[in-house]
Amino acid sequence: MFLRSVSRAAARSSANLAARSYRPATSPMACLNTAQRFVAAQQTRAASEHAIANPTLAGIEKRWEGMPPQEQAELWMQLRDRMKVDWHEMTLQEKKAAYWIAFGPHGPRAEPPKGEGWKIFFKTMQLFVASVAIFYAIHLFARPQPRTMTKEWQEATNEYAKREKIEPITGISSEGYSGKGYVQSPPAQKS
Repeated sequence: MFLRSVSRAAARSSANLAARSYRPATSPMACLNTAQRFVAAQQTRAASEHAIANPTLAGIEKRWEGMPPQEQAELWMQLRDRMKVDWHEMTLQEKKAAYWIAFGPHGPRAEPPKGEGWKIFFKTMQLFVASVAIFYAIHLFARPQPRTMTKEWQEATNEYAKREKIEPITGISSEGYSGKGYVQSPPAQKS
C-alpha cells in the first residue's frame, strides 16, 4: 500500500514539473494567470481523486428532474472530473450515476406521458373530419362542372385529335393506340 502511494506521488510531482514553465514572465499578469491555472489544475485533480458522497448520488434517478439546473450542472461536473481517473477507482454508485445522467430516460429521452398516443390519434381524427367537412362544403357551394368535362365532349376531342394527327408518335394519333385518349369523365347527366 505504501509503495503504491509513493509511486502515485512521484508520478504527480513529475507531471507538475513538466506542466510548469520556467521561462521568465513578460508581465505580472502573466505570472498571476499561470498561478491561477496551476491552482485550478490542482483543485480539479484533488476533486477527481476523492469519491463523491453516496448521499449525493443516492436516488439520483428520482431526484434528477426536480433538481435545479445549477445543481445538475455541478453534479455532472463533479462526475465528469471523477471519470477522468481510472474507472476501477470509482465507486459503483458513481458509475451508475454517471451512466444514468448520460443515457437515462430524462430530458429529450424521457418516456412520453401515458395516453399521449390516444391524444394524438383523436386530434388527428378531429382534423381529418374537419378537412372532409370543409372539402364537401366547398363542393356544395361550387359552380357546376364546365361542359367540357362531359364524356361526350371528350370523345369529340378524341375525334378531333385523330383527324388533326395530334401526338402522332405516342399519342392518340399513333398506330396501334389503345388508350382512352382524352376521356376521363362520366357521361353528362340529362336534365
